[in-house]
Amino acid sequence: MGETKNTSLDTVVTDFILLGLPHPPSLRTLLFLVFFIIYILTQLGNLLILLTVWADPKLHARPMYILLGVLSFLDMWLSSVIVPRVILNFTPASKAIPFGGCVAQLYSFHFLGSTQCFLYTLMAYDRYLAICQPLRYPVLMNGRLCTILVAGAWVAGCIHGSVQATLTFRLPYCGPNQVDYFFCDIPAVLRLACADTTVNELVTFVDIGVVAASCFMLILLSYAYIVHAILKIRTLNEEKPVKEMEENFIATGMRSHLIKDSITILIPLESPDQIRLLNLQTLPSDF
Repeated sequence: MGETKNTSLDTVVTDFILLGLPHPPSLRTLLFLVFFIIYILTQLGNLLILLTVWADPKLHARPMYILLGVLSFLDMWLSSVIVPRVILNFTPASKAIPFGGCVAQLYSFHFLGSTQCFLYTLMAYDRYLAICQPLRYPVLMNGRLCTILVAGAWVAGCIHGSVQATLTFRLPYCGPNQVDYFFCDIPAVLRLACADTTVNELVTFVDIGVVAASCFMLILLSYAYIVHAILKIRTLNEEKPVKEMEENFIATGMRSHLIKDSITILIPLESPDQIRLLNLQTLPSDF
């Protein structure tokens, strides 16, 4: 299987065999049901989010829900790239995947995965602006800017996936063709290449490392500012009751003083002499 010449890619392998997850045969049915149920629930959950955002026009212009909807859409596709093939490995069906299918799977995985990574970063930045810059948030993050950022994330993910797929499949593959993994990922496929893979491994490590590390650091930085802002708000809220107690005490004292003076002045209305005497008592001592 897979020994016909493919001159366009300078390789003799026309398909790969995915060995899948190692498992005892007695658990094959159980694992099939577990992964199938997880896949269905994942798709239904993401579909519910998409329908909720789509059904409410008020959510269309809110960046947070735009990002959430796009993220759910990507997650549906990313799950569909990997999980059906994993489920298929628990059935008697053929485990072979065409060469072009392996290329498409590797590209789609890195394209969708990196785009998700960029979107997580955008969501963290959006929450940072909403919490730490609430007054400027409508200006700094509006629907138009959010759409541009999402489009940029898609383009960056597309470039990342194209680089990884091109670097991986520009090498010759002359056999064997058994991929010791449950989908076509770079490390598992590079082991089958009939050429030196040092440059590929180095570029892949740097590329994926830079993308993952950059997104992680930006997310961490955003949430560090968010936590700092929340703690600052809590501190102010803890000080506020003490200040309110002081203000209430002063206000109560002033009201009591005014009430006492008005009682002192208004009660003895029947005696003009007493009124004159009590008015003198309320005057400052300088008089």
